Amino acid sequence: MDPVTLQVAAGALRSACEEMGAVLIRSSHSPNIKERRDCSTALFDPAGELVMQAEHIPVHLGSMPDAVAAVLDEEQEPDALWILNDPYRGGTHLPDITLVSPVFAPGHEGGLIGFAACRAHHADIGGQTPGGMPAFSTRLDTEGVVIGPTRADDDVLRELASRMRNPGQRLADLRAQRAANRIGAERLRQLAARDGAGELAARMDEILNYAERRTRAALEELPDGEGVAEDALEGADGPIPLRVRATIRHDQLTLDFTGSADQVSGNLNCPLSVTRAASFFAVRVVCDPDAPPSAGAWRPIDVSAPAGSVLNARAPAAVAGGNVETSSRVADLVIEALGTFVPVPAGGQGTMNNVTLSGGSGEGEWTYYETIGGGQGACPDAEGPSAVHVAMSNTLNTPVEALETELPVRVRELSVRRGSGGEGRNRGGEGIVREVEALEPMRYTLIAERRTTAPRGRDGGGDGRPGRDSVDGEPIPGKAEGELVPGSRLRVETPGGGGHGTRLAGQPAQKPHENGV
Repeated sequence: MDPVTLQVAAGALRSACEEMGAVLIRSSHSPNIKERRDCSTALFDPAGELVMQAEHIPVHLGSMPDAVAAVLDEEQEPDALWILNDPYRGGTHLPDITLVSPVFAPGHEGGLIGFAACRAHHADIGGQTPGGMPAFSTRLDTEGVVIGPTRADDDVLRELASRMRNPGQRLADLRAQRAANRIGAERLRQLAARDGAGELAARMDEILNYAERRTRAALEELPDGEGVAEDALEGADGPIPLRVRATIRHDQLTLDFTGSADQVSGNLNCPLSVTRAASFFAVRVVCDPDAPPSAGAWRPIDVSAPAGSVLNARAPAAVAGGNVETSSRVADLVIEALGTFVPVPAGGQGTMNNVTLSGGSGEGEWTYYETIGGGQGACPDAEGPSAVHVAMSNTLNTPVEALETELPVRVRELSVRRGSGGEGRNRGGEGIVREVEALEPMRYTLIAERRTTAPRGRDGGGDGRPGRDSVDGEPIPGKAEGELVPGSRLRVETPGGGGHGTRLAGQPAQKPHENGV
């Protein structure tokens, strides 16, 4: 296929994915989706390979192929809709609900020309803890409603929403997801009608093959060898060790997480799909960030972790924190291991700083969830961006105006955490300070990392400052739950990124910078 046709085909599919995302964001009701954009959209070929995606949430997109694979062998028909969130059957953690729609073209032999899929993080999933993000869960079934791959119509969506808090908002968000899939399906049908279903299939194949060729070429430029990285999660009972060995042989990369801890009693476990998603993200940003964002780029990468480990957990292990916190650490580990072969940044904040607030009762019950940005690690040739979502999140901060309009809170401070970035020839990015005051009784949940261990500097650069959290000035740990009374203030100070390189002789001390603000 000639390069112009290839780029036009990739652009058409990418545009369709972006339009799906716009429909989902603009049609949803919850602030987490419409303001923070905690959602992702993608298109797949009939075999279930991810052909194109919008540049949304890395942990969603790298794991969404498992959701399509979970329904691939089911009987497909026009206008069908599948829904799931089970982490052990194609999902990640329970608040992330995925909708999958098969797409058929009239007159095409076999009919099926692909799948449209989207995933969104819902503000509640009906578990014991509002928001579906408990700090101390030990079993999956206590975290919320578990949805295996299920055929869904509006009655099914309504019944599932009725099992969650604020069912009206849940149903509205599910319908927004369904609308996004319908747009994706319509755009695929239009391409098949314009160019022919056979030509559309050929172009999908070539996009996948082109992404594979680019990734293999990037890997082949690196020296053969092995790189090892180790780190730990901050578990309730002590550090949870993680380890990866990266092996490059010609144009193939193997990432072996043998040596990582067994699955734990808490919720920092994750299914292998999440481990793969974080690994694919890290390889892409290091090797070839401009390659088409498709599953073809993943073909030269083999990811493995021992069954029953914290990175390849088995049911019924709890996973609420694994999708957000463990995925962040996996990305850090893989980037560090690849630093054996190519220059890489220092460690970023390494956490999503997950905050859930909830209150009210009956029809007035509400839940709110957000992640909070921090400092990115410095690069060999640039300072780290400040006050941004780092690595696996890629969401936005909820605007103060939206937060105070939707919820009974007052934002007392939203600022850059000056001095939190690591020193070095290039300074790490600064974290964020976010302090909210409760205006009525409510409950909070916090799941965060890098509170006792610092984001690492690189090549002589200083570490970033760990995060810290408090309620009414009293320190709380990174995993915490509690009650807020009117006037209480929850304060979250997120980590800064690590610095890169040793300061040169005579180089003036760096002041906290404005980059990223």
